[in-house]
Amino acid sequence: MDCIFCKIANGTIKTEILYEDEKVVAFRDINPVAPVHVLIVPKKHIESALKLEGEDFNLIGHVFMVAKKLANELGIAEDGFRIVNNCNRAGGQTVMHIHFHLLGGQDMQWPPG
Repeated sequence: MDCIFCKIANGTIKTEILYEDEKVVAFRDINPVAPVHVLIVPKKHIESALKLEGEDFNLIGHVFMVAKKLANELGIAEDGFRIVNNCNRAGGQTVMHIHFHLLGGQDMQWPPG
C-alpha cells in the first residue's frame, strides 16, 4: 500500500508523534493553516467517511476523545478549536485515508472556505 498516513502510522515514515495508541496516531500537519494544526489519523486504513462501516464508529468516537486530550494538552481547549474531516477531492481531502484536523490557537472564521 502506498498510503503516506499508513506509512506514518506503522513507523516507515518518521515524524514527531504527539500522541499514539493502538488505534490512532497524531502529529503536526506539514502545511499548517492555524497556529495549532494536528492530524489525528486512525491506524486502520479507511479511505474516507463514506467507507466507514459499523465497527468503525467506535474508532471515530475514539478520535474525538484523542482530540479532546490534545486540545487540553496544547492549550486550545478553553478558547476553542475546530475538528475537521474532509471527504473526497471536492471536499478538500488530499490523502485518501480518513483523518481529522485539530485546529486552534486563533479565532476560527465562518464560513470556513
